Amino acid sequence: MTVDLSVSLGDVSFKNPVFVASGTFGYGTESNDLVDVSQLGAIVTKSITKHPREGNPPPRIVETPSGMINSIGLANIGVDEYIEKMIPVYENIGTQVITNIAGFSIDDYLHVLEKLESRSGTVCGYEINVSCPNVDTGRMEFSVDPKSTKELTKALRSATKKLLILKLSPNVTDIGEIAAAAVEGGADVLSAINTLFGMSIDPTTRRPNVNTNIGGLSGPSIRPVGIASVYKISKAVDVPIIGIGGITSAKDVIEYLLAGASAVQVGTANFRDVAIATRIINDLGTYCEENDIATICDLIGKVEPYD
Repeated sequence: MTVDLSVSLGDVSFKNPVFVASGTFGYGTESNDLVDVSQLGAIVTKSITKHPREGNPPPRIVETPSGMINSIGLANIGVDEYIEKMIPVYENIGTQVITNIAGFSIDDYLHVLEKLESRSGTVCGYEINVSCPNVDTGRMEFSVDPKSTKELTKALRSATKKLLILKLSPNVTDIGEIAAAAVEGGADVLSAINTLFGMSIDPTTRRPNVNTNIGGLSGPSIRPVGIASVYKISKAVDVPIIGIGGITSAKDVIEYLLAGASAVQVGTANFRDVAIATRIINDLGTYCEENDIATICDLIGKVEPYD
């Protein structure tokens, strides 16, 4: 039996629904000797900002039960060097590339996106990290305010015709409301979820285990939150969703698809096993064969909830 694992987000096609998440796979080229990246559905790059950033001082990562807390602080080479060094490499990388963009004001985001738009390349779209403090509104995250989310999305939509993906935070009262605002602003796709707030303390030193005290919790511990968020978003809007959070197996991917996701991103698991996403893809094909599923798209949104 031949299984069709391909999916489409907007007008962009992907060979399968398993992507690697921003911040967990570098720029997509660092692991070429260890994994065949051409097998991946897509690579989502680490966040790119207006200027290069060293990120937060160490310690900035700590393992926790069933996950990890990070406070990397958007460390990256900046948009100019990214365009010079990475965009040409993507011509022959063998899979779709989505550039993640971060900023602290609408002008920051626009600067990065417009720079990228001015340079021809094979990047198929942009994932917008809206969990950055908005300096124009008292450092409140864009992701927690529907008005700010819509305003940012609308500004970015006017600057590109490529796939526009808004990455939503779970640290909100109503993620469906934020999702609706992003779609009203012109988002093609929503990805969810970004990390939850988390804290870990060393009982010996009595000091937090990351320099910023509170960081972003990820890994299997947040998967139920991610699945619930995807389900809520799917009931609030009618656009494709990329599920993120705690994926370590094909079974986890299927849960997200049933909840309403059209694709997923593997994140924290990459730190333990850089080739895990390719194995998940193979296992996904096996699952479909064993269950007589001809096309992976047949699973999207097919959960059967209780009344």
